[in-house]
Amino acid sequence: MNVRQAPEFPQWPQYDENEREGLIRALEQGQWWRMGGQEVDSFEREFAELHGAPHALAVTNGTHALELALQCMGVGPGTEVIVPAFTFISSSQAAQRLGAVAVPVDVDPHTYNIDVAAAAAAVTPRTRAIMPVHMAGFMADMDALSKLSADTGVPLLQDAAHAHGARWQGKRVGELGTVAAFSFQNGKLMTAGEGGAVLFPDSEMYETAFLRHSCGRPRTDRRYLHQIAGTNLRLNEFSAAVLRAQLSRVEAQITTRQQRWAVLSPLLEAIDGVVPQRGDERTDFPSHYMAMFRVPGIGEDDRNALVDRLVAAGLPAFAAFRAIYRTDAFWEFAAPDETPDQIAERCPHTEAISQDCIWLHHRVLLAGEQDMHRTAEIIADVVAAV
Repeated sequence: MNVRQAPEFPQWPQYDENEREGLIRALEQGQWWRMGGQEVDSFEREFAELHGAPHALAVTNGTHALELALQCMGVGPGTEVIVPAFTFISSSQAAQRLGAVAVPVDVDPHTYNIDVAAAAAAVTPRTRAIMPVHMAGFMADMDALSKLSADTGVPLLQDAAHAHGARWQGKRVGELGTVAAFSFQNGKLMTAGEGGAVLFPDSEMYETAFLRHSCGRPRTDRRYLHQIAGTNLRLNEFSAAVLRAQLSRVEAQITTRQQRWAVLSPLLEAIDGVVPQRGDERTDFPSHYMAMFRVPGIGEDDRNALVDRLVAAGLPAFAAFRAIYRTDAFWEFAAPDETPDQIAERCPHTEAISQDCIWLHHRVLLAGEQDMHRTAEIIADVVAAV
């Protein structure tokens, strides 16, 4: 099989003198932790402003952001959290580490986002949160989910690890009236290697979260008066300085990704046997964390071999997430009273997507327009050879 030469995609992470200057600024301020420095405080204000939220709290990573948010929402032993079955494992493990049962529900076969009807059917008196994941930066149906939340009294926690800067019908993530959690891990749309943040719609929950992320200790405490149980989830000043620089270019990068996806998506759709992810049109500013597509009918082993061939051809390709209930980690503790096959019966779309879906790293969408054509040609060549 002859495979065309791949484009030279931009590297990720990206950085320039803004990151260098930020690191020096953090170094020279003389205090390298958030209680003495200015970088974390400044980043939180800037991140909250970008997303239209009253409050942002920076933390050590995105998994901790979810766990802290759930704890502040009353999640703990004896409670349940509804999560999409097709997602990165942190979505469920954040609940399970608090002693709660993570209840997987199916996703939409086109957007790969949580199926609202399936979520509604899973609500019980023990449900404390519903966690939509904005897969690849296409937002879940926030209108229907907000109605479900209002009807049941169960709050939403947006897992926005893929959705920095995204908008739903013109509204930013922080303007939708719910708690939202973000990740700044190395591959994310903005990064300091690791890091996370939580947006809060009200002051009371934010203040509680601040205490819990800082060992239960108030900002001005000098006498070790720990007010509530907590742990150390504080972000350091150097990471915050890098994130401030990353934040300055995130919207421009998203705009470029949107333009490139508008080219790449129809090219993928024209390939026999390939179906690109289709976002809800109400996501009017999708952030495009991944370029995702399915090869329906292909088995997991063949899909994985196809990914290997795409990588060998020069594309940064990856197998999509495994269904969370198909991992050993999901069953270690606080698991549902079901078997994997029983969950699979009510999650047919997740079963299929987790076996036939492939994604390309978002740096592909930062390349030139002609590179989208070359990318699609390589995918067409490889898929035709399966």
